[in-house]
Amino acid sequence: MVLAMVPVAIVGVLLLFQLITGKIDDLDQSLRTRAVAIARQLAPAAEYGVASGNIGVLQTLLEKAAIEPDIRGVAVFTDSGQRLAQVGLGVWTYPGQGELPVDRIQQIEYEDRLVYYAPVTRTEVGVDDFNATDERAAPQGARTRLLGWVGLDVSRSATIKSQRDAILRSLVILLAGLGVSLYLAWRIGRQITRPILALTHTVSRIGEGHLDERVELSGQAELGMLQRGINHMAAHLQTMQDQMQERIDRATARLVYQASHDALTGLINRREFEQRLERTLLSALQQDREHALCYMDLDQFKVINDSCGHAAGDELLRQLTLLLKGKLRERDTLARLGGDEFALLLENCSIPDALEVADSFRAEVQRFRFKWGDRIFSVGMSVGMVAINRDSGTAAGLLSAADAACYVAKDRGRNQIHVYESRDSELVRHRGEMQWVTRIQRALEEQRLRLSWQEIRRTDGAAESTRHVELLLRMVDDDGSEILPMAFIPAAERYSIMPALDSWVIEETLRLCRQYLATDCVLRYLFAINLSGASLKDPAFRRMLLARLQENPVLGPHLCFEITETAAIGNLAVVNDFIEAMRGFGCSFALDDFGSGLSSFTYLKNLKVDYLKIDGAFVRDIVNNRIDRSMVEAIHRIGHQMGLRTVAEYVESDQILALLRQIGVDYVQGSGIHRPEPLEKLCDQA
Repeated sequence: MVLAMVPVAIVGVLLLFQLITGKIDDLDQSLRTRAVAIARQLAPAAEYGVASGNIGVLQTLLEKAAIEPDIRGVAVFTDSGQRLAQVGLGVWTYPGQGELPVDRIQQIEYEDRLVYYAPVTRTEVGVDDFNATDERAAPQGARTRLLGWVGLDVSRSATIKSQRDAILRSLVILLAGLGVSLYLAWRIGRQITRPILALTHTVSRIGEGHLDERVELSGQAELGMLQRGINHMAAHLQTMQDQMQERIDRATARLVYQASHDALTGLINRREFEQRLERTLLSALQQDREHALCYMDLDQFKVINDSCGHAAGDELLRQLTLLLKGKLRERDTLARLGGDEFALLLENCSIPDALEVADSFRAEVQRFRFKWGDRIFSVGMSVGMVAINRDSGTAAGLLSAADAACYVAKDRGRNQIHVYESRDSELVRHRGEMQWVTRIQRALEEQRLRLSWQEIRRTDGAAESTRHVELLLRMVDDDGSEILPMAFIPAAERYSIMPALDSWVIEETLRLCRQYLATDCVLRYLFAINLSGASLKDPAFRRMLLARLQENPVLGPHLCFEITETAAIGNLAVVNDFIEAMRGFGCSFALDDFGSGLSSFTYLKNLKVDYLKIDGAFVRDIVNNRIDRSMVEAIHRIGHQMGLRTVAEYVESDQILALLRQIGVDYVQGSGIHRPEPLEKLCDQA
């Protein structure tokens, strides 16, 4: 019933809004009409005083007019704008020099007042008696002459107060009406639901085992049938109770087991394991006992699962479970947390003893061979271990620490055991990267990513018709400070967030390119965009970029994609296919950070790029390091032999620039050439 009143309340609010709006309009229109009438009466009445210059007459007239309510002030002006008389506190914009119309009353509206200017005119009639008999002569007619102005300043305060009072009164009436209606609806609803509540209470009592409970037959129609049916059901339940109780006990036991155990392996599940971990942690805190928690993750499980199917993966988990359960002590607890992740709780066990137990588990898994069809697989197990003592935190914190230690074991080469320590530098790095993941995702959601630009110029300083700029990614921190990419890109690459970041950069660059093309700028721009290896391997990212260029093919010649040599060498076939597809739209390519891997010389001839960007690690110290200079010369010479234009990064001083000019490098980039600037400045220049 309360829900049924919602449309009534909405209609009431709408009607109230309509009435209030009408009331406000009426009050405001009434004030305007009265003010116009006063101004219209004052103008002809002031004609004599203005024409004769009789200030006393005008003053008397204005004092009588000012008696009217809501009038703040009245004044009379000459046709040149000079004030002749004034009563009240009116603030005037003095008329004159043809600023106001002479054939009607002018209204000027302010937030708290209305100001009217009514023209004071004299009408003169010319009559020519001598030409009255001449039918061809037309009468001279009447001529109107402007004498001055009557100003009327009307306050809207009373009207605004009336409007506010009307709104408040209407809201009070509406709220009171809604309150009474809700109370009545509640009372009526209680009358309707009372027998239903009694029926619910009886059913609850029967459910608790009180089979002698009966419903009072007080309802009619469907409710009466329901009450009689409940009583009939209760009468038959007594005879069936023994049989049903046995079935319930069996079903309850099965449900309890399913709720606490993993269906595939028969081990306890995460929920049950966390409860046991809580109890173990409590014993460590209260009785000063020492326990150990192991977080175990299978190595190469995904290979078996992907190559042979999920059935093979499930069978592997079942066989390993039987293998591990055979090595458990009486007080040890083994659980499957999900996927290929297991947890081992070793009660009353020190870390040295726990290391021996965990190593025996690891060795047993390493010796195990899994046969599926005609194929045989070997697997490994990475283990993260943490001590449980009186200094431990929460159970969730222990699981997180063990998980982090397992991650470090995998990162060190897999099939190892790593013990958690709070000062472990690798764990600190792992947790720092996890925090960066959250910050990056929040920056994407809150649109706190920005682009800066840095110009790439010719080494010899010659002017070109194309301005080559590289777009650089920045993140805005919570405090508004700017975060450089080397702080968050490693975490983004490790946890597969780079495609999302690169997609954002692509969208912003295309928007900038469309904006630049709309300006008809004579100078051509080439925008360089960095692409990560993860984005190049992502088919969805490549399809997105291809679709954007198909929608706007004119943007292609203004885009240059920079690919690191590491990404290019690791995905040579994919990169070449991508380059071929993008070249169809006129895009150009640069191989970035060239020289960081010596094998890059082997693959360079297979990459169809336009620019070769020499790794800044060689350029930065080229003035003082002969080896770096030789590397730069070699890279530049090979690049030129292949028809590529070379670009030196990290050019920070004039000495480096002069040496690069001597070597013959084509382009330079760095803070010594041009410091990165916000993207808005590039847009302003374009």
